[in-house]
Amino acid sequence: MRYTIKDIPADMRPREKLLRYGPGVLTDQELLAIIIRTGSREANAIQLAESVLYQFKDLRGINNAGIEEICAAAPGIGNAKAAQIKAALELGRRLSQQGAEVVKIKSPKDVAAWVMEDLRYLQHEQFRILLLNTKNVIISCEEVSRGSLNASIVHPREVFAKAIKRSAAAIILVHNHPSGDPTPSQEDINITRRLVEVGRLVGIDVLDHLIIGDGIYCSLREKGYV
Repeated sequence: MRYTIKDIPADMRPREKLLRYGPGVLTDQELLAIIIRTGSREANAIQLAESVLYQFKDLRGINNAGIEEICAAAPGIGNAKAAQIKAALELGRRLSQQGAEVVKIKSPKDVAAWVMEDLRYLQHEQFRILLLNTKNVIISCEEVSRGSLNASIVHPREVFAKAIKRSAAAIILVHNHPSGDPTPSQEDINITRRLVEVGRLVGIDVLDHLIIGDGIYCSLREKGYV
């Protein structure tokens, strides 16, 4: 059924609800409708938001989708609306990490807690490094590569160039296994040992390598490989 936002009682419209009660009372669908802003000939903004959420199950699914996939989720979602959605989600991701300056790493569990929700649902492998200062406080998290982990795409030059640029005292390696099983492969172990050796040469400690699965992780330090 096609109806417009104006057909909804004023105090129940997403934007008006936000202005009156604050964003915390709005559903994901209502917040997404505000981001989408306008509807199409076939559906209003709320209905478009509902279609997108239905297609991707939740906000995490939308976040992992590409622009073309979001556009295909519902007639009326074009590049502009898809870009608005991706921009809003990226702002949320950056906000969640702005506290990195005060996050001190004391154990592999701390690392897993910091990256788990960002990596566990990815459908491709992604290799990142956490850059730490002398007090083991996170300076930043840098993406190094995407795709199946191997020595050709995780080159020490790229890893340590990022660490040197940010004057990091130490780094922690992190990557995910889309299968959900964080058991390290022989390639994971080989790359870890290689980067540990290079770290010793350049004076930047490799403290650990965490492999992220679906809600679980494996620390190669705890396994004795670091």
